[in-house]
Amino acid sequence: MKIYKVLTFFLLAIFLFTSCAQKVRIKALEPAEVDRISETKKIAVLSFKNDRVGLSRKIEAQLAGFRINNKKYFTIVSRTDINTIIEEQKLQSSGLVDEDSSVKVGELIGAEAIISGDVRRPTKQDSYYYEPRVKCANTKCSELRYYNVRCVKRVVGLAAEIRVVDVSRGDIIFADTLSRNRIFKHCNDDSRALPSVSIAAQDMANALAREFTYKLTPHYREFYVTLLEDPDLDYTSQQEKFLKFALEYIEQARYDKAEQLLTRLIDSTDGKSYVAFYNLGVIKEAEGKYEEAKEYYEYADNLMVEPVKEINEAIVRINTLIAKRKKTLEQLGK
Repeated sequence: MKIYKVLTFFLLAIFLFTSCAQKVRIKALEPAEVDRISETKKIAVLSFKNDRVGLSRKIEAQLAGFRINNKKYFTIVSRTDINTIIEEQKLQSSGLVDEDSSVKVGELIGAEAIISGDVRRPTKQDSYYYEPRVKCANTKCSELRYYNVRCVKRVVGLAAEIRVVDVSRGDIIFADTLSRNRIFKHCNDDSRALPSVSIAAQDMANALAREFTYKLTPHYREFYVTLLEDPDLDYTSQQEKFLKFALEYIEQARYDKAEQLLTRLIDSTDGKSYVAFYNLGVIKEAEGKYEEAKEYYEYADNLMVEPVKEINEAIVRINTLIAKRKKTLEQLGK
């Protein structure tokens, strides 16, 4: 028990130490997972086969409503036009239509890509178990009564096979089976009832629609980068103030003031402080100026003697961000 307490204290101390490090939130624009969809932005969503949860409508709404920098990313062909063409051509009206049919429908309605799908029936699996309970055996609670209550765990699942066909090339851009599971618990002494399979399936259909849209669209990712707070040289009292106040301005998102102080710190140390260069790199990364951030990180990297984890991670991260930004701009047509 004594060893356990010592270990717990040690882990808590590590957590408190690491969690106190000052961090900066970075918001980075990343490319769509399905790259070729950027070439086919006029899309038609067919009615999915066995779509009891309205997944095709949910996907259509997600794609139609998606905006990047306040601009619509896709143009969605109306369902009326699709249904008219399908009826006139006597084509299969729902499900995973083959490439030839998709291309034919797409050409007739002027779509660049066709999305079709097959939704599997929602699944339900219930299992039963008991949970212990305790309550007072009398009004003074001088005795306790222990007992068990019967509980049920319900697992509801939903899966759909979705396909995207490029109309002009006649090939498949995307094909995958997306699935979701949710676990619910109910005991006899709970006031709330278990959700029905249909209600749970609707929630999962919304989640599948968001997941599918996420794969097809550029998106922002947020993460945190740790600042270096301790001097790497024998700072003078003035240089310590430069670093201290720069960190305070960064915390307040006053990057302009922080940059001025860090620049003065670099000048006053004859460009030998990797801490100042690294923190300047973090500022530029937060501002989305990746090339400038890379330059500052490389300055910091060149000044290192012993490896510094934050700088090593920054070098790898900034190169990845630059490559992803290039791909994203290509997808946005810029």
